[in-house]
Amino acid sequence: MAGIGIRLNKIFGKGTITTNLIGFGYSTMFTIAPMFLVIGAVALMQALLGYSRVGYAERELYSCTVLYIFIFALLAAAPFNSVLSKYLSDVIYNETYEDIRPCFFLGLWLNMLLAALAGIPFCVRWYLAGGSDLSYVFAGYCGYISLVLVFYSMLYLSICKDYKKISIFYLLGMTLTVLLSLFFVYVLGMEVTFSMLLALDGGFLLIASLELALVKSYFRVNSGRYREVLAYFRKYPQLVAANFLYTLGLFIHNFVFWNTDMRIEVAGSFVCMTSYDMASCLAMFTNISASVIFISRVEMRYHERYKAYSEAVIGGRGIDIQNAKKRMFRQLSDELMNLARIQFIISCAIFFVCIVLLPRLGIGGQVMRIYPCLAAGYFILFLMYAAIIFLYYFNDLKGAVLTAASFCGITFLGSLFSSQLSAPWYGLGLVAGAFTGFCAAYHRLRVMERTLDIHVFCQGSIIKAGHGRKLSNLVYGGPTPKMETKLEKKRGR
Repeated sequence: MAGIGIRLNKIFGKGTITTNLIGFGYSTMFTIAPMFLVIGAVALMQALLGYSRVGYAERELYSCTVLYIFIFALLAAAPFNSVLSKYLSDVIYNETYEDIRPCFFLGLWLNMLLAALAGIPFCVRWYLAGGSDLSYVFAGYCGYISLVLVFYSMLYLSICKDYKKISIFYLLGMTLTVLLSLFFVYVLGMEVTFSMLLALDGGFLLIASLELALVKSYFRVNSGRYREVLAYFRKYPQLVAANFLYTLGLFIHNFVFWNTDMRIEVAGSFVCMTSYDMASCLAMFTNISASVIFISRVEMRYHERYKAYSEAVIGGRGIDIQNAKKRMFRQLSDELMNLARIQFIISCAIFFVCIVLLPRLGIGGQVMRIYPCLAAGYFILFLMYAAIIFLYYFNDLKGAVLTAASFCGITFLGSLFSSQLSAPWYGLGLVAGAFTGFCAAYHRLRVMERTLDIHVFCQGSIIKAGHGRKLSNLVYGGPTPKMETKLEKKRGR
């Protein structure tokens, strides 16, 4: 269950350009490789199956189906991820590994129940109003449920830092997807878009099955403590709110533009704005390396300072605790600044490459007019996410909720405003929301730096809390008249 930090330390420790490139490639392979594998598989299927010769309506329906599957699978998993991650971290810290299986199965049941119930009304509307075949609708629903299961199982393998096996499972699943699509089209003679969707279902199901089998092989004992898992949802509702609002904020600007006059309606149920969605995708890819850089640097550097501070709190002197605290926050500040510097250079380079090459590949017009503002927004967004992770380190759940809520709310309101502007300013809502969220998170970190001693040493109570009548605060008030009467009677005897 060791993280990737040890391996990265060995690679980056040599300090050469070659080893730095190898380290960046290694961290990329085991962090964001699954996303690129899915995109590569979809693009390869389109190239091999003659997707460009398919009718416009069928292509738009397939594109919207895949888009909705990914977005709403992420939203369905969002309320559970943070709480279950917290529970798993505590279980691993306490070394009570037999409590992981109850967490896995109860969380799986809750997540799948929510996802299934939320997806049924949409699919019913899709079938009745859209006129699509029932088999196509059912394939879309199965893809959505399979992807929810994939995202849920990934949580447990990510906690175990088993990024390598996650990438291998995605590679196997996407390989099966491409092979199945070829079999369906060229052997069974099925329609292209339906074959691609059905093949994706098979690939996602294989990934989910492999992840499920690996989790069950890691944790074989079941303690049966299901109530403790539910208690965490009551104890940490802030985690549910923070993660859901952050995930919702990632897509809420798209939802706003899906309801403008520029939207495209497909099959009576799907709405999208192709130019804005494509620009959002490009902007995200422009800044996606920030995730790799942050994960690598936190695994390599900051975690050691955080561990040193925790050890000083447990058994160190006062001066040791203060010195460890100063070093930890100095490292935190350095990590945020270095992330901003490095990512700015990478984002600028990718931005100029996109500006030059994409129009030659047929991606231009309104997409490229919307893209620059969104690229700036996603740049700030990834910095905000890094700050939220640091808030989780200090258990500042209120700060995480404040950050996510301000990000989501301002992005929604800003997108409503920017949708009335010209195309180059469509992404202004995301920029405003991400900047507001980052300012909120940074402010909470500064507050935490000033009050960390109170947060660490003044939490909890000496006497166990309970229910009942509150005792009097009076310790001694002298003898009462009734007591004096009793004393006089005793003396008289």
